[in-house]
Amino acid sequence: MQPFAKWNTAAAAILLAASLTACSSPEAPPGASLPAVTPETNLQQPSAAESSSPALTQPSAANSNEPEATPAPQQTAKLFRMNDVYRFVPIDNDELKKSVLLTFDDGPHNKEIITSLLDTLDKHKAKAIFFVNGYRVKQNPELLQLIHERGQTIGNHSWDHINLKQEEKDVIEQQIGDVQSKVEELTGAKPLFFRPPFGSGSDAVREITKNHGMLYMTWSNGSLDWDKSTKDKPEAVIQNVLEQLHPGANILMHELKWTADALDELLTALEEKGYSFIDPDTIEGIN
Repeated sequence: MQPFAKWNTAAAAILLAASLTACSSPEAPPGASLPAVTPETNLQQPSAAESSSPALTQPSAANSNEPEATPAPQQTAKLFRMNDVYRFVPIDNDELKKSVLLTFDDGPHNKEIITSLLDTLDKHKAKAIFFVNGYRVKQNPELLQLIHERGQTIGNHSWDHINLKQEEKDVIEQQIGDVQSKVEELTGAKPLFFRPPFGSGSDAVREITKNHGMLYMTWSNGSLDWDKSTKDKPEAVIQNVLEQLHPGANILMHELKWTADALDELLTALEEKGYSFIDPDTIEGIN
């Protein structure tokens, strides 16, 4: 045999042994054929980190383009329900029976008076509903925002403070709806409570109020602070409220100087009689 032939025979034997060894490698599953490895394909093999499947890799929060989920706001427990005569009764806990709702109508229009009312409410850790008129909100948007920022509740008292009982449905809708829109524009939230001017309503007023997601109410305890006989007489405001006092009282007051002057003494007197103040957030809304 020639030397060249011997070399070919030896090389063939070596290649055959290598092929048999590769096919029997434990890395390959039974029946799988291994791809040919060339210098080009060997250079293109990705690293372990690079070869991770995107479908199986979860993006980190920092790199994700998805917005983070906003926690759902916690709902305040409802503790009170309004009855047919606009008084508030505890839903479950009779120990809350001696409670009253504080309300102020016809604002906002005077920063000094509003600030005094807010400061007194804060002093007594009390919440109230400020039933506002749209035309005054338009004139004094910063005062509405002040009430909201101080943690008090905004109520709807119609746009022009007219007698809605005498108006057609389209006028009622505009008077109520425009206040809803304006308050939402300034505070980010629509009112949940409505009080008609003069306490004068109708089936149409109640229907439209409900359609706007609000609880309709008048009052059950009138301070008479609006009456000329009470003007500039804080002591008369206090006396009127205490004479009509009852559990669950819905107390009507106004954004007036003598009411602001009376408020601290009035709330102190109510507390001494064992009364607490209803947070409007705890009132059950419409069904």
